[in-house]
Amino acid sequence: MPSAPEAALSTPLLLLISAMAIAILLLLIIRIRLHPFFALVMVSIATALATGIDVSDLISTLTGGFGKTLGNVAMLIGFGAVLGRIVAVSGGARVLSDTLIRICGRERAPLGLSIAALLFCFPIFLDAAYVVMLPIIFAVARELKGSVLLYGLPVAGAALVMHALMPPHPGPVAAAVFLHADIGLVLFVGLLVGLPTWYVMGYRLAVWLANKTPSQPVPDVMGGEENDGAPAPAFGTVLLVLLLPLVLIFMNTGISTLISAGTLPEDNALLDVFIVIGETPIALLISTCVAMWLLIFRRGRQEPMDAINDIIEKALAPVCTIILITGAGGMFGGVLTASGIGNALAASLDAIGMPLILAGYLIASVIRIAQGSATVAGTTAAGIMAPAVLAQPELAGMPAACITTAIVAGAIGYSHVNDSGFWLVGRFLQVETRTMLRTWSVMSIGISLMAFGLAWALFALVA
Repeated sequence: MPSAPEAALSTPLLLLISAMAIAILLLLIIRIRLHPFFALVMVSIATALATGIDVSDLISTLTGGFGKTLGNVAMLIGFGAVLGRIVAVSGGARVLSDTLIRICGRERAPLGLSIAALLFCFPIFLDAAYVVMLPIIFAVARELKGSVLLYGLPVAGAALVMHALMPPHPGPVAAAVFLHADIGLVLFVGLLVGLPTWYVMGYRLAVWLANKTPSQPVPDVMGGEENDGAPAPAFGTVLLVLLLPLVLIFMNTGISTLISAGTLPEDNALLDVFIVIGETPIALLISTCVAMWLLIFRRGRQEPMDAINDIIEKALAPVCTIILITGAGGMFGGVLTASGIGNALAASLDAIGMPLILAGYLIASVIRIAQGSATVAGTTAAGIMAPAVLAQPELAGMPAACITTAIVAGAIGYSHVNDSGFWLVGRFLQVETRTMLRTWSVMSIGISLMAFGLAWALFALVA
């Protein structure tokens, strides 16, 4: 990876180039209506050259961000799309939606989905959990004949809160390591801050934004409301299929944490096997195979392999565009990272001399706005703030956990066109970029600000 050219360009010039790049990108997508994949690639190339990245390093910089993003999400999207289509085609999504509506009531269906997302997103990343939730979102929206945003946005809000604030997600874990904060205390503070933030900003605000937006039809990304003609599966069977990846991934997280703490031995073959099958792509692959067996083979389908291959073909074809756009969003974020804009602005903020918890939040927010990745923003900001925090022993314990939470709150907000999650959710819901900026981006800002405010209030009590 090429070194960042921050020595060659001043911070104001880097900021100007970054702002112009984002403005041009929005112009190409919203006004000219160029396909987001082409717009992202073209702007990424222009930004790399404008920020002084050497021509010989151009392709490696572009493919580095693109490939890293696809390496994280391509298999998750692929396996998740197939799993979602199996659930939808078998009638499982309708079974789940009917049960959810019966328990929560028609008016509270968005709340039920958002609560389910809180549980689903605790052990796994936003993208994997969201893909697993999609068939339920679509089925409920079709059943209630409502806008897909009314049901998809509260799920995204819950996923954002969990991904931002809760270990074992990488942002809070990495930030806690840098600041020597206890993971258990970070989890405790994350719950104190995250639950009210989810309800007010991840659920209430999401529903308000969805209701203020023109109704969005349910897309056919997972094949519409098609049914295979066999009897509908039992609710318990469908729930097992959807919970299995979560159980496997949570098992991976738990075993890895216990090994790191010294409670379980290292270099144990059996534990290594459990860790491998709990890796997110492997867990989704296993769960998809189990879904094929329980929802297709055991339900008496004629020519089950033909049916499975047809499901796979129809599931993967629509998500190819989503995968490419998500990768291109990662490419743009990678270029902005390589340009040095995030580090330059963060160093400037750090030099001003503001309160540590506020400085950590602002640095994380600036890096998030500049390069898109919440994990990179939280990790980088924590690394910058670590010397100042560790130099004050009185900040150990709860204060350090509050500062950690404030940093990752800044890292999750202000999501826009350089965030791969922005494109993943927008493309799956088939929502225009303009609408995503008015809903998803506003919701992410609300979550970020409220989580930071609560973390700072708690810090004031314990510091």
